[in-house]
Amino acid sequence: MSMFQPLNISASALTAGRMKMDVISSNIANASTTRGKLVNGEWTPYRRKMVEVEPQGNAPFSQYLNNEKGANGVKVTKIVEDQTPFQPVYDPTNPDANKDGYVMMPNVDITKEMVDLMSASRAYEANVTAFNVGKTMSLKALDIGR
Repeated sequence: MSMFQPLNISASALTAGRMKMDVISSNIANASTTRGKLVNGEWTPYRRKMVEVEPQGNAPFSQYLNNEKGANGVKVTKIVEDQTPFQPVYDPTNPDANKDGYVMMPNVDITKEMVDLMSASRAYEANVTAFNVGKTMSLKALDIGR
């Protein structure tokens, strides 16, 4: 195992965590955006986005458990749109209302987004702590060599 591998693992998790927090912030900012994307000549509401993360490398999980292959961190594979249905809200004064007076609102639940943001923030803090511990251990190992 390389001396820098623990730092690289934490750094990859920090990168993925930052991406998650950015996407969640975008979801919160667009929670009331009724014109998110133009589809077939009509505007559709903003769709909630989610980040997919997976381990780096192609080794099966059993190899990680048996310490046959060192951990390599994580990577963001893609950002996907949540396919839950939009929420109809009665507002006949809205220019985006249909003939019945309903406006389709984004599938963003602010409460869920805030919980996800707190979770991502705590995971980010934990990875900063792990990075600092790895850095301290590396510095102590170098001190021993003097």
